[in-house]
Amino acid sequence: MERIRVMLVEDDPFWKQNISTDLAEEPDIEVVAVASTKEEAVQAAFRHPLDIILMDINLTGNNLDGLEAMKEILSNLHEQGIKVIMLTSLTEKEIIMKSFQFGALNYITKLSYKDIVRAIREAYDDRSTIHADAARVMRSEIQLMELSPMEREVFELRKEGLSKQQISDKLHKSTNTIKSQLKSIKNKLTYFKSD
Repeated sequence: MERIRVMLVEDDPFWKQNISTDLAEEPDIEVVAVASTKEEAVQAAFRHPLDIILMDINLTGNNLDGLEAMKEILSNLHEQGIKVIMLTSLTEKEIIMKSFQFGALNYITKLSYKDIVRAIREAYDDRSTIHADAARVMRSEIQLMELSPMEREVFELRKEGLSKQQISDKLHKSTNTIKSQLKSIKNKLTYFKSD
């Protein structure tokens, strides 16, 4: 049986130990490298033939260096077809979107780590579905692409709880302009409440 070659990039000893142990129990998965830093991850990717990388996002403090590691690995080894699954505790939409922009195939939070084995197999078989942890954010972002930059700004302020008058004051626009933009947003986004 051909085994799926996985590298785990994780700085937290608890997760490193538990994920490595869980993956070692799978007959079709082999953990060929474990890295804790961006530098170790990049070096290991050049040294070992890999199919899948499980990549944490924050490897040192709050630096998002896992994203940088993924970008470097994928841009230098793109012909090898390595697939990256982000595995993190972060749920901010900007980070989820940036992960996919940089080349991640999937995004799973550590609360859903029981889904990792299935995600690895799906990615290896080119059948990867976007995990529920990221799918909602991506659907929302795709819908928001319908908005003009000005509407997006009004939408974000409204989401923060600002009233029409507060938005109008903040953006130096008339209340009527804000009202018509909110109406336009509501027409484009079925889930948006403008009142």
